[in-house]
Amino acid sequence: QQRIGAQYAKAGATRMITEISGGRSIVETVDNQANAYDVARKLVAGGYRGCWVLALGTNDTADVVVGSAVSRATRIEKMMSVIGHQPVLWVNVKSLVASGPYAEPQMQLWDSALTQACPHYSNMRVYDWAGVAQNRWFIADGIHYTSAGYAARSADIAHALAEAFPA
Repeated sequence: QQRIGAQYAKAGATRMITEISGGRSIVETVDNQANAYDVARKLVAGGYRGCWVLALGTNDTADVVVGSAVSRATRIEKMMSVIGHQPVLWVNVKSLVASGPYAEPQMQLWDSALTQACPHYSNMRVYDWAGVAQNRWFIADGIHYTSAGYAARSADIAHALAEAFPA
């Protein structure tokens, strides 16, 4: 099984709550779906305590480019304020897009914001997906992945989680 749940189980995770939604960002909403901040607040209010994996940023950095007043650093701070002292693995981002809001230079600005935030949170780690993602794993839009890309990503994130927080 190549899906994320199976990969987490292989890495030793005993329980998983999945909150995946296309187009999600930390602040903005799409099609009346909750943003990541509100999803996290609801999980914590419902009693969730555990390890977090945040694969956010692609839409967040694009939102900043098109004029959002909420900076990249503030977006990270918002999520960390909800998570508190629970362990969190952020997955950095990459695109093959050359220009516009989803261009790779914008993704690198997000990745830099994550790296700069890390020393402020002893419970935060960053997985360098951008450093291992292969161009052949992207579909034609340069942002999303092929099935093989998603399978590799799932396995890599699960291993990174187990390495970052072995307990």
